[in-house]
Amino acid sequence: MTPLSEQRIIPLAVPETPAEVDALGTGLSAGGIGAVEIGLRHPAALDAVRGLAADGRLLVGAGTVRSAAQADAAALAGAAFLVSPGLSADVVRRAAELDLPIIPGVASASDIMRAVDLGVRVVKLFPAHLLGGLAALDAFHAVFPDVRFVPSGGVSQDTLAEYLAHPAVAAVSGSWITSERVLAGGAAAVAAAARRAAATVDEAAR
Repeated sequence: MTPLSEQRIIPLAVPETPAEVDALGTGLSAGGIGAVEIGLRHPAALDAVRGLAADGRLLVGAGTVRSAAQADAAALAGAAFLVSPGLSADVVRRAAELDLPIIPGVASASDIMRAVDLGVRVVKLFPAHLLGGLAALDAFHAVFPDVRFVPSGGVSQDTLAEYLAHPAVAAVSGSWITSERVLAGGAAAVAAAARRAAATVDEAAR
């Protein structure tokens, strides 16, 4: 399985039913995407992490992690990495204790400085579109050249290539591949969206 450091796109999903979980596992793997972030925003989220992790086709992370207790629960469910919407020292330290990679959210230079102080070098720029998108990345990269970013929030298939081309971007996060509308179409719809995104990733690597 490809490690997190080599993933260039991390779809964010909030499946609510076993059928949607199955659609994610089958559709993303068939479409050429190797990772998924399950947002802890629904009662079924940990079951989704557990099922997809046991399935083994995807590198499965838990997102929207806002407390050390959630980090513990995600680890017990089999999450291979954690993502948080903001920067919490408690969550970052707990992730280190659990030996799990974490991508904490940042929205300012102060957030980035605190993340670096905590030993983090890959952060989630969230919400990317509201913060200025590529222009924000340019500004932050000039000041923090040793930090890499995972833009999330407002990213789409139409803007994916531009984000992937930015030298400060480690990976791109987004829900357009695994939105409620796409999941309603089952594994075939997820696979179709995943293939388009994977093709963009391949083109960016050339």
